[in-house]
Amino acid sequence: MAQSHPAIKAGNTAVVTGGASGIGLAAALRFAAGGMNVVIADLKSEKLARAAETVLAVAEPNGGGVLAQAADVSDLSALEELERAASQAFGNVHVLMNNAAIQPGSSIFGNQMAWNRVIDINLMGVINGTRIFGPEMIDHGEDAVIINTGSKQGITTPPGDPAYNVAKAGVKAFTEALHYDLRNREGCKVDTRLFIPGFVFTPLTAGSRTEKPEGAWTPEETVAFLLEKLGTDDFYILCPDGEVDRATDEKRILWAAGDIVENRPPLSRWHPTYYEKFKKFLVGEPEDVDS
Repeated sequence: MAQSHPAIKAGNTAVVTGGASGIGLAAALRFAAGGMNVVIADLKSEKLARAAETVLAVAEPNGGGVLAQAADVSDLSALEELERAASQAFGNVHVLMNNAAIQPGSSIFGNQMAWNRVIDINLMGVINGTRIFGPEMIDHGEDAVIINTGSKQGITTPPGDPAYNVAKAGVKAFTEALHYDLRNREGCKVDTRLFIPGFVFTPLTAGSRTEKPEGAWTPEETVAFLLEKLGTDDFYILCPDGEVDRATDEKRILWAAGDIVENRPPLSRWHPTYYEKFKKFLVGEPEDVDS
């Protein structure tokens, strides 16, 4: 913990949305193990209560406290109440991890409620969480960091779940704008990072599977990578996994950007004309002369 971000230290306070399971719970446990006070926010459920007990068991021996707050991040008033509760319980907030997300599946002309919920939680939850907690984090003048959980799907936007892609692409754009704003504020000690997990076995991604696929990382592995990178200047914390290394991620991202630069059809990786060309690009083979 000492080698991570200066905001992550004993006695400081972390707020984690979506903190009752998966990556959020793994992060809360690591913060608690380092002696931090931890606020976990999630929908009201037995899962949240169990998570609070689990985090408290780690926090107390290390000198930290825990607050579990039921909050739907799509509800602005719930986020405002979360901020008040965190402040009343522990004072200044030093780490805000906007992590709550859902993935019910979507299609372009599919169910409107699914679209609304994904945008409201995955995008507006991040925007509103930042806007509610951010001003006080700036004003208290201590080292602080806002970690927004994005997705590779928000960068390469693969077919299959457009609502999720749109929301996560928005998180990327918002967090980039946030970083620009914060770094141009004189004396501001609030940092921000875009956290981009790879294939992680969590309740969000498990589907009908009960056992972790071999290629997936655990939430604990993913959070360990996050904490390591928070100790560097990396803004884009792009996580590998057991199936995809960083070099492959980089080529996929470059190819997606090339769709614009070369005016290829969008999502050309999945276009019959370009499918073989992409495969060659991925392994570093030269294209055919007449391609």
